[in-house]
Amino acid sequence: MKSREVVSRTIRFEGADRLPYDLPEEYGTDFASVGMSPSPDARPPHGTDEWGAVWENIGVCQLGQVKDYPLKDWADFDALRVPDVRDPVRWESLDGARERAGDRFLLANGISIYERVHFIRGLENTWTDIYDAPQQLGRLIDLLVEMNLYAIERYAEAGADGYIFCDDWGLQGALMVSPDAWREIWKPRYARIYRAAHDAGLLTFLHSCGYIVDILDDLIEAGLDVIHMDQQENMGLELLGGRFGGRITFFAPVDIQHTMVYGTLDEIRAYCRDMVRLLGRPVGGFIPRWYSDPAGAGHRQEAIDAMCTEFLRLSALW
Repeated sequence: MKSREVVSRTIRFEGADRLPYDLPEEYGTDFASVGMSPSPDARPPHGTDEWGAVWENIGVCQLGQVKDYPLKDWADFDALRVPDVRDPVRWESLDGARERAGDRFLLANGISIYERVHFIRGLENTWTDIYDAPQQLGRLIDLLVEMNLYAIERYAEAGADGYIFCDDWGLQGALMVSPDAWREIWKPRYARIYRAAHDAGLLTFLHSCGYIVDILDDLIEAGLDVIHMDQQENMGLELLGGRFGGRITFFAPVDIQHTMVYGTLDEIRAYCRDMVRLLGRPVGGFIPRWYSDPAGAGHRQEAIDAMCTEFLRLSALW
């Protein structure tokens, strides 16, 4: 099977002849990516983004964090700098994207509908808005939803296979917001995006880290096909596999906060085997990957090598 088919069949639980994977260049990947350039969801390590949020680098990693947000008062909403998602310049990167991807699964990048909100409003304001300004909050989220719906149309025309954006919803041991508030405000918006993606022939991916057990059932109901998570030990492989295995595909590396940092090489290899056994099913449901900012996470090269070689060994045995 070609890479594109291996990934799709794994996500659809249709059975593939090996595990698909997304690993460093020297180990190989079944994925190619495409995105708007510039993206309205760009997260610079420093400087000001298109919305007017001011970012500062947080250290050795590739990430920044917002130090000053542009929409401090809802009275200023109409003055917010909203990027034009329909600007043709953004979409020039799609030219030839399908051909460049070849036989690989082409994953397109969208726009977050929670993280981007708190980049614009500030995190504490966003949490308060859930109760004090739900209509204004909904207006901002819907603006982002509409941007995603347009992006899905463009990516589908360009031959993309999947659609992903990032919304970290979890703290270490709990959801950031009330699950009931999440279901009322965000769940129907996710459902709109995922329905549009499926109607366009795209499989749906969401990156979300932290403790997100409380909304995984809801995300599945909303139409999420693949959960991209870099942490699992704070929830437990047994819990994740037991409750959600066979219903959603896990796209994940060895837990980036614990085993990849503190584990021995043998412990890392054993964790790889546990991921395949507990998260996947014989017909699909698990795609191993690596964490692409190893320096920021404190991952040593020998740990990365141990993880990648073990995942490749397991794929060959599939």
